[in-house]
Amino acid sequence: MAPGGYAAILADPATLGPIALSLKVAAVTLPLFALSGILLGYLLGRWQGRALAVLDFLVSLPLIFPPIATGFLLLLVLGRRSLVGGALKSLFGFDLIFSFWGVVTAALVAGLPLVVKPVQAAIRAETLRHIEASYVLGKSPAVTFIRVVLPGIRKSVLAGLFLAFGRSMGEVGVTLMLGGNIIGRTNTVSLEIYNAVFSGEFDRALVLSVLLGATSLLLILLVRRLSAE
Repeated sequence: MAPGGYAAILADPATLGPIALSLKVAAVTLPLFALSGILLGYLLGRWQGRALAVLDFLVSLPLIFPPIATGFLLLLVLGRRSLVGGALKSLFGFDLIFSFWGVVTAALVAGLPLVVKPVQAAIRAETLRHIEASYVLGKSPAVTFIRVVLPGIRKSVLAGLFLAFGRSMGEVGVTLMLGGNIIGRTNTVSLEIYNAVFSGEFDRALVLSVLLGATSLLLILLVRRLSAE
């Protein structure tokens, strides 16, 4: 196909819709990644205990558990007939499953470990010594967190955010279970590649794959640059 043909595919509403949805999901999840990733990473890196070990296991599980199985378990927990899903429906009239927020939840679950683990590792290293030194100097926990911890883990947070963004953009299994792959509503870029291949639109699948590949390459370069600083 001529380059103009690929440009036409990229400008097609059937292609732009999933791209816009994925960017919208990223705009919501990135602040959630930053907030929950930093807090969970700090908590798990700073303290130990049985309950925290369970929390660490749950946070890390999406890294090794098959995404489709993770999505199924979340469907059981958050579905309309579950305790949580039923409460959301009865109290707020809100359905998480097969909605935009289901896609956001899938992206958050898939990408969160990639923010938490680098922060957790950074807290366990030299940052702990800096925290103790700050306490010795009479600084409060809040001041220590803002002026000592956050600057010390800045690179880890940024690297984690880049990786989590890439992971969430490429997520399929959990999104399929929680979002449902509804055309025009919950079909992200990754799911649209599957849809395009399934319907025989290989050129559109190629355009979207190249787009995701270029995004992944850019994120890898950013992470490498952070590591070299």
